[in-house]
Amino acid sequence: MSAPAVDVGHADYLKHAKGILSWLYTLDHKRIGVMYLIVTSVSLLLGGAFALLVRAELFTAGPTIMEHDTYNRMFTLHGAVMVFLFIIPSIPAALGNFVLPIQLGVKDVAFPRLNLASFYIWVLGACFLMWSMYDSAIDTGWTFYTPYSSDNANAVSAAAMGVFILGFSSIFTGINFIATINKMRPKGMTFFKMPLLLWSLYATSLIQVLATPVLAITLLLLTLERTMGLGIFNPALGGDPVLFQHFFWFYSHPAVYIMVLPGMGVISELIATFSRKRIFGYSFIAFSSMAIAFLGFLVWGHHMFTSGQSKTASIIFSALTFTVAIPSAIKVFNWLATMKGGAIWLTTPMLYALSFIWLFSIGGLTGMFLGTLNVDVHLHDTYFVVAHFHYVMVGGTLMALFGGIYYWWPKIFGRMPNDKMGRLSALLTFIGFNVTFFPQFILGSRGMPRRYYSYLPEFQDLHQISTVGAFILGVGILVGFAGVVMSLKNGKKAPANPWGANSLEWYCSSPPPHENFKVQPEATDPYDFSGWKWDKRTEGYVRKASEA
Repeated sequence: MSAPAVDVGHADYLKHAKGILSWLYTLDHKRIGVMYLIVTSVSLLLGGAFALLVRAELFTAGPTIMEHDTYNRMFTLHGAVMVFLFIIPSIPAALGNFVLPIQLGVKDVAFPRLNLASFYIWVLGACFLMWSMYDSAIDTGWTFYTPYSSDNANAVSAAAMGVFILGFSSIFTGINFIATINKMRPKGMTFFKMPLLLWSLYATSLIQVLATPVLAITLLLLTLERTMGLGIFNPALGGDPVLFQHFFWFYSHPAVYIMVLPGMGVISELIATFSRKRIFGYSFIAFSSMAIAFLGFLVWGHHMFTSGQSKTASIIFSALTFTVAIPSAIKVFNWLATMKGGAIWLTTPMLYALSFIWLFSIGGLTGMFLGTLNVDVHLHDTYFVVAHFHYVMVGGTLMALFGGIYYWWPKIFGRMPNDKMGRLSALLTFIGFNVTFFPQFILGSRGMPRRYYSYLPEFQDLHQISTVGAFILGVGILVGFAGVVMSLKNGKKAPANPWGANSLEWYCSSPPPHENFKVQPEATDPYDFSGWKWDKRTEGYVRKASEA
């Protein structure tokens, strides 16, 4: 199959139209992706600030910098902002919006107006959630567990409606991606010739469309119960609080894969590109994304082993929990097999990819402890759960996001990020993350409950180590942002293909033209790197003469 020539020379999307209104009313998927990248990055910094305040309070066993009510609000806001405003939308809505249509060689997503609407729905939902910060901020935890969230006096209704609105943004994005991948693939690109990022975004979109309505209905019922006195979840009104947990986790466990599946797709692209080697076991990685999406709907009950559900149900959920580990392990083993014998190029994106594999593997393996019935009884609601969750969600999504940002930044803005600052960021983030959360496995196994404002003096040393690690992690994240933001002013001009990758987004100029391509190109093998050679003049990769 002949490869398309690199398509350069058009006016790029950043210069296509000027003025703030040209951005606010844009239907260009690239500009929408950039706007998502900005707002989710701000959400990361805000949620991270709440986390640092929580860790600072926990530096000593007694009161340190805040009262217990403020502490409860801080950790609730940290969880809600990080989950609903950052982790869920960051990779699909930001990187996915920018990259997906160009990898398909098309001008835009299937429904550009729906795409813009999803962004403004996200903004509206975020405003409701942020409003709850000023109206006696919520202190229920990000899970909104009943019966406390049913009858306490703070701004649960505003926060719940914020998350309810945010769900529509996820659903619209998922519908758009599914339609785009199904109907707009270029000539020659069957499902099994797509880049693996598209597989992960497709599987994620299916989860978003099928699971998100369950959370939306649950939070709507919670709001109706609070405002109209209906007995749904509140036992004082004849409701069932355990029913809320079933509804919530039926969405929230698939939501774990909404958070991490896109990151897995990013890692597949990075591992193949920077190993200069065809991805090992392509079809297994592709099918594993769909298997994760399917099995994710069947394991919500492992969050409820101590809730009083039947022994038979607990046994079934425990078995299914071990089963869902198989497709995740397939990805990890295939990434390692891809690297074996490859010409590994330790760029900043590759360092983040290697960090992802390490951290996600620890998170996945410790999940096996929590899926074991008798062990979970001891570890449930301890810091072991906090550490496991963060190794999977933050260690996975955050590392993949920064790896993806440094990988596609030259394509997005036409400037090469600062590699030295990127490497320093990867190192600080990796060290800080492990110093923060690994001691929490020990805390949890020793019986330290999560969410507690104060604790026994015997836990103080490990808490202090964890707090120091959190600030190292915070510095690493700030350095990572600085490495890309500073490049906008003084970064080297990026060539069309600085990495020698072979998916279609690298066949257009950097930044891409407004229309991406003059004519939709035919598909290439995204993991065949043999047709590119390094060009000293452009400091990037160009097509070999025989294939140009």
